[in-house]
Amino acid sequence: MRAPSIFGLWLLLVVVSTPANAARQATPPEQVVDAIAARVEDDIITLSEMRELAAYQQLVDGHSQTDEELRSELIEQWVVDNEAITARFPLPAQSEVDREVARLEKSFASESAYQQRLSSVGLTPETVRRIITRQIYLARYLDYKFRSSVQVNQATIDNYYNEHLVPELRAKGQQPPPLEEVTDQIRELLIEQGVNDRTAAWFYETKQRLKIELEPLDALSQRKPGTP
Repeated sequence: MRAPSIFGLWLLLVVVSTPANAARQATPPEQVVDAIAARVEDDIITLSEMRELAAYQQLVDGHSQTDEELRSELIEQWVVDNEAITARFPLPAQSEVDREVARLEKSFASESAYQQRLSSVGLTPETVRRIITRQIYLARYLDYKFRSSVQVNQATIDNYYNEHLVPELRAKGQQPPPLEEVTDQIRELLIEQGVNDRTAAWFYETKQRLKIELEPLDALSQRKPGTP
């Protein structure tokens, strides 16, 4: 979900070519260090962007999406970012980014454990901060775009409480709290669900209008960085 056309700016197709002279034997052969995974309008999404997103998901969740899901996620990020930039939507405050970075670091047992995990997935602190900044930016824009259109009345809250929350808690052997104690939390949950539903519908409609060309993922998935 582009960070100022970041998807096209992050990593372009880089080709290292060798000079046609006597030193050819000592020079590495031509290598492609990145590849195009998709074209969206006049922009591109690269294989390295997919790998970077997968590495971040590994860092945060311990696993990553499939290649198809990663590419779809990046296309949707492009859609959001393209509109947010056009609307001159403001970037998140650095203090907010600081809090999210700190929250992620504290989810690990220690600072050294966090640094080791960063190294194992191939990310730097700077890259993590950039990704978190983009995620906050895009999430904020979607909330700004759709929240006001989601209306949640008391009847909807009552229904969620009686039909979902109470049965779920009782199934776990827990006593449901009084409705008045959880009304605000239920309202926020239902608003978020409404925003998500509207976002999904918007993605579907928008992607139908865009010029999107997808490269075969089977060949891309076999390619490793630096291979010809």
